[in-house]
Amino acid sequence: MSGRRIVASPGAWLVWGAVVFFFVNLAGVIGSVVVSSFGTRWFDTWLPEGGWTTKWYSQAWDEFTLLPVLTVTLEVSLLVVGVSVLIGVPAAYVLARRSFPGRRLLYLLFLLPILMPPITYGIPLATVLYKYGFAGNLSGVVLANLVPSVPFVILTMTPFIEQIDPAIERAARMCGAGTTQVFLRILAPLLVPGILAASILVLVRTVGMFELTFLTAGPDSQTLVVALYYSMSAAGIRAQQSVDAMAVMYTSMMLVLLVVALRFVNPTQLVARVKEDVSE
Repeated sequence: MSGRRIVASPGAWLVWGAVVFFFVNLAGVIGSVVVSSFGTRWFDTWLPEGGWTTKWYSQAWDEFTLLPVLTVTLEVSLLVVGVSVLIGVPAAYVLARRSFPGRRLLYLLFLLPILMPPITYGIPLATVLYKYGFAGNLSGVVLANLVPSVPFVILTMTPFIEQIDPAIERAARMCGAGTTQVFLRILAPLLVPGILAASILVLVRTVGMFELTFLTAGPDSQTLVVALYYSMSAAGIRAQQSVDAMAVMYTSMMLVLLVVALRFVNPTQLVARVKEDVSE
């Protein structure tokens, strides 16, 4: 047994080589941005030749007025999460517990905003919101982000609800509990992990959503990802290090949110659920 050799096929070596190549390039791109955000001068050397500094972070904070931007990002994210949970959890309960004609078709319609690129429906959606005066402010950004967020909550919560034995609800009804009492006192405590997972995933998606926010945001309703885009494309001379510092802050925020989200939800469960419903 000790002399056995594990020989990988050429296809396996190619796959592992491609994976290693991808992660090496990804680490190089991210590393160069991080190093640039701390370097005083950096042109064609391996490391900044002028030394290290943290002034670019304070300059980015003041130059790009990040405090109002972060405040707007937090407001939009919390509003989208709250409204999405209020709408998505009852809808997921109906889809998980009720059988009616067209149920699978309705579930597939809910999946469309997740499966389709946001830009495909973002432009007509923004046109409607501008027509009725919702776009260009905070309400327009929230309404636009609800389109993919509510289906995302439904997709996440339906498996959680299906895992709860319906006999628990029947027993509560036999004891005299009404629908509201069953939902608030019996189901809600059992669904807390699912609601928390759905909320964190919607939070991550909303903070990172560029297309819908960019199409509907005004000067006072830009989230961090849109402000980062404007800072890179605005006219005038801006220090590349300050833009890199802003990019590092945005990436760090997204990384923290993603790590927290992965602690509460298994992505393979969601993928399996999508395949099951699409195939049926």
